[in-house]
Amino acid sequence: METEFLIRSVREDDLDELYRLANMVYFINLPADRDILKEKIRKSIDSFSGNIEDKFARHYIFVLESLDDHALLGTSTVIARHGSPQEPHMYFELKEIQKYSETIHSGIIHKVLRLKFEDDGPTEIGGLVVNPNFRNHKGKLGRQLSYARFLFIKMKRRWFKNHILSELMPPLTESGESVLWESLGRKFTNLSYPEADMLSRKNKEFVTSLFPKGDIYTCLLPGEVRDVIGKVGTETEPVVHMLQKIGFRWREHIDPFDGGPHYWAETDKVTLIHATKKYSVARDPLKKKTKDLALIGLMVGSEFIGIQSSYEISRNRVCLPKQALEALNISSSDSVYLMPI
Repeated sequence: METEFLIRSVREDDLDELYRLANMVYFINLPADRDILKEKIRKSIDSFSGNIEDKFARHYIFVLESLDDHALLGTSTVIARHGSPQEPHMYFELKEIQKYSETIHSGIIHKVLRLKFEDDGPTEIGGLVVNPNFRNHKGKLGRQLSYARFLFIKMKRRWFKNHILSELMPPLTESGESVLWESLGRKFTNLSYPEADMLSRKNKEFVTSLFPKGDIYTCLLPGEVRDVIGKVGTETEPVVHMLQKIGFRWREHIDPFDGGPHYWAETDKVTLIHATKKYSVARDPLKKKTKDLALIGLMVGSEFIGIQSSYEISRNRVCLPKQALEALNISSSDSVYLMPI
């Protein structure tokens, strides 16, 4: 069967499956806590339905479902705006400053970290988690989940900001600690990295009150810490390549807790978003498998549904295989958004 997986917006009855997935991986955005997951699911449902009036306060959760046994194999998220007056976007800006002495006729260039806040932040993509047993699947499930977010942004462009942010994970120790946090953040807060990261999602006052206000000279940090600033972990390297390929760049911003880099892109210049088009569905199904592959998405009521499928464009209509039409439950009277892969 060509169409094996369905990408859709999360539902209330996904709680058990999401909890099972959360227990398979350690990921701060997918905690193994039923109450937190239930709250996240409810906010996503209210976001897709428009029950949250402020469009920039919405959070969207996508899941990838196996059509064989209906198990959830992964999830990803889009936050319409990361950074508001109530919860500002927080980051270290990495800058170079020059120092020069007339007395000794010598100077030096220092790298410094400056704590910054933004109360009208960009859209953020994140929360990409795939069941470890399916990470090397031939269907490239992580790519499907990742790209589906850009497909949805194109479908509902006015719901999102003009820039997109992706916060990437740095190298962590075997125990899951951040060497930057241990050398810097812990000294000012006396909190562990997980404690600080979790608390900051609800309240950032402790950072503004306890962190230094001026420049932090990186030369005062241990060499192993300087080496990881702006770097990503081995498992995240493919994500960096993907982001760069579609238009993201590092802006010399890093996470104040773990030192991971923040990659940015102009929303309308992301190649995937720019390439996504709306088509009517052809009357007759596609009878032969083509080499062309795409993500196909549409809204059914207040739910997003998408699949990866072969396709063919004919007379400005898209021809899809019978299995894809059945999975999406669509006919020739419907329109879909198509993102070529």
